[in-house]
Amino acid sequence: MTNISDYINKYLSDSILVINQIDQNEYHKLIEELIKLKQRQGRLFLLGVGGSAANCSHAVNDFRKLCHIETYAPTDNVSELTARTNDEGWDTVFTEWLKVSQLSQNDAIMVFSVGGGNREKNISANIVSALEYSQQVGSTILGIVSRDGGYTKKVATACVLVPIISDNTITPYAEAFQGLLWHGIVNYEGLKSTAPSATKELTVEVPKNDKEVLLRVKLV
Repeated sequence: MTNISDYINKYLSDSILVINQIDQNEYHKLIEELIKLKQRQGRLFLLGVGGSAANCSHAVNDFRKLCHIETYAPTDNVSELTARTNDEGWDTVFTEWLKVSQLSQNDAIMVFSVGGGNREKNISANIVSALEYSQQVGSTILGIVSRDGGYTKKVATACVLVPIISDNTITPYAEAFQGLLWHGIVNYEGLKSTAPSATKELTVEVPKNDKEVLLRVKLV
């Protein structure tokens, strides 16, 4: 058994290797596509299962709060997710959710996944189905995945691949680096937003003619 100190040293050293092998050009493209999405006021839908679903939930907050991009994750609605799984099947839960949300070519799908989905191996088939539907609609497809990238890498406009250092750490690094990469995205100053100016409407009465005057007050 490896002692704890050696394990920590290898785990952190391998993390550095992952960082050094990430394709920065693809990361650049990913950020560019999100800037375009924000400029055209499109919506962002984050898809993931397992630990990646938890990352999607966290990222929804960051894209909405920090970047002011209207963002959703189907897995945040447990009631709908489980109802659709029970009534319609797991493979179509994301697709049917996106249909109700009226996914359009103005929107973007971003996948967080360890393997990116593979229908032949029945791995994350729900993600594959959702991506196929996204292609039909014409939505932009983005991703942060690992292994060989799966179906996500195959069809995405921009997809960052988390490199494999060891078979033992594929999943932990894939999910950990989803967090590192999306946090880098939402903190890029070209995408990050300052809080919008707020206005309040005040109605006051003018005694002379008993008419109401509408005042707009800018809050700083």
